[in-house]
Amino acid sequence: MADGRSGEGLSGDEFAQMIDLLRRYCAHDLDQFQARRTDTPYGPVYIFMGRSLPQGWEPSMFWEF
Repeated sequence: MADGRSGEGLSGDEFAQMIDLLRRYCAHDLDQFQARRTDTPYGPVYIFMGRSLPQGWEPSMFWEF
């Protein structure tokens, strides 16, 4: 979704909205896992959301939001 602002960072309000939407997505729409990739000027970014930890990962490796 392009909004003409792809060259800008998120405002504080936009970041808060993103976190709220992620919480809602995780609570109501996430089934077992979701894996996504997006390209950025610095290379690809990989996003993984799941209902269980990947093998070898610890809960302390994550920041709560």
